[in-house]
Amino acid sequence: MSHCVVFVTVPDRTLGKNIAETLVQERLAACANLVPGLLSTYRWQGKIEQEPEELLIIKTRETLVERLIARVRELHSYQVPEIIALPVLAGSQAYLDWVTQETCE
Repeated sequence: MSHCVVFVTVPDRTLGKNIAETLVQERLAACANLVPGLLSTYRWQGKIEQEPEELLIIKTRETLVERLIARVRELHSYQVPEIIALPVLAGSQAYLDWVTQETCE
């Protein structure tokens, strides 16, 4: 069973908590950590922007990533939300087994 970590930036804690709770409730994710205090610098519509954001770090199965991405798009307020999935190459087998148990196809 392959696993992924998915990064999603959000503009505030309220939206981050809503996305995290929805993904865990719907068993698309086993866990989502909400990390406050980011300052994101990016180019948007030809201008350099800087905005405070928070980061969701989401743990899931690789087979659920496409569904998770679609659900985040539905829930997110951004026109182009950052959603980046990375494979888990190694980790605690007990933790990875837990991720598998807490998510469903």
